Amino acid sequence: MARPARPGLSIPATLRLGLFQGCLGCLAVIFSGLLNRVMLSELGFPGLLVGGALAFEQFVAPSRVLFGQISDAHPLWGRRRVPYVLLGTAAFCLLAVLSVPLTFRLGRLFSAGSQPELALGIAGLCGLYALYGLGVSLAATPYLALVIDRTEEQERSRAVGIIWCMLTVGIVIGAIAISLSLGSLDGVTDPALLEPVLLRFMIVVAVVVWSLTLVALWGMEPARLDRDPSGDEPRDDSVTLPQAWALITSSRQVLVFFLFLVLFTLGLFLQDPVLESYGAQVFAMTIRDTTQLNAFWGMGTLLGLLMAGLWIVPRLGKLATARLGCQLIVASLVLLLLCGLQPSVPLLKLVLLLFGLSAGIATNSALCLMLDLTLPQATGTFVGVWGLAQALSRAMGKLIGGGLYDLGRLLPLGSGPYPPFALVLGVEALVALAALLALERVNVRQFREDTDLGLRRILAMELE
Repeated sequence: MARPARPGLSIPATLRLGLFQGCLGCLAVIFSGLLNRVMLSELGFPGLLVGGALAFEQFVAPSRVLFGQISDAHPLWGRRRVPYVLLGTAAFCLLAVLSVPLTFRLGRLFSAGSQPELALGIAGLCGLYALYGLGVSLAATPYLALVIDRTEEQERSRAVGIIWCMLTVGIVIGAIAISLSLGSLDGVTDPALLEPVLLRFMIVVAVVVWSLTLVALWGMEPARLDRDPSGDEPRDDSVTLPQAWALITSSRQVLVFFLFLVLFTLGLFLQDPVLESYGAQVFAMTIRDTTQLNAFWGMGTLLGLLMAGLWIVPRLGKLATARLGCQLIVASLVLLLLCGLQPSVPLLKLVLLLFGLSAGIATNSALCLMLDLTLPQATGTFVGVWGLAQALSRAMGKLIGGGLYDLGRLLPLGSGPYPPFALVLGVEALVALAALLALERVNVRQFREDTDLGLRRILAMELE
């Protein structure tokens, strides 16, 4: 008897589903760009505190493995993925709104120098970002598992490519929205004037994100099936969390690719906590202008994703394209470092466009490799592991980036605002080079052989 096919995704349906990724990209601009710029430049927070608080969003990343397994094994209201995405989205939208008054309250405590309340305020800010990260993990892990559930193997690369393009579009739209909505704040440094405008802006963003998420997910998940849509294979919930962990550890390639993802993501985001301050302090850019930096990076990334998916990967292959992307990232970071020696805003924007192009090429091929290194019998759990690698490295990037900036201000590296930023960018280029070296040890064929053997052992133990 012929086996029924998975419910595939047309291009229009994929674009609609990608609206959720676009919303995540928009919020990433606000959290990783606008708020950290305000905390560093307008409120005068220490760089280590800013990077550390932002890192708490990612320090909860191990929950991604748990959330992936829970969505595999415990459906809500007859669905395995969509209810968890909606719950997570509601949580991080609410927390995004609460972050604005808490940030400015902490700024007032810094000004007053009230130590007991200041310590509680710092703990509260870190806790809020940790809860925000839990909300994102709860939503994003089942979301990507839903994409894999809805697609056949041959169409997943196209679907994931489109969805990640939507993420980049969200970043660009978020940066443009900030520029248009907050243009009146150019030159404003008074927290009493900044807070109400930013709070209103965040409320509007939260409402839009929630609404678009509902549109994106409406009708996307069929009713619960007890077996895999493809036919005879058991659903993911036949593999328990301990068994899934045994599968994950059955291949050394999982560790190799995990290391590559960590280094690769660090090579993209180590400058994240200080990029807009780099534009502000070295290039004398306004708040409105520095938010546009993310738009140039995002446009380059979008172009790189499309070029890699439609032209480069089909011709060079996934590994060769990933190698090319990492090489271009190293070169772009060196250019980003050098352009601060003779500050020119047009040159900075051009370099960020090239950096985004490099990131898009490398990201597309890395995502294709990630799909190849995902076992169908434990989709949610493997998605959680790769999400853990990316989130962990983004957390490390925010913390290390802020710490390196503070270290650069303490060390006698030279006069002016440039040297601390040069230290951050120089270290980031070295990390991207290390990612390139780790990529040389990735072997998809070996992964499949190891995990197939591990799965057969687990199933054999169940039958005994």
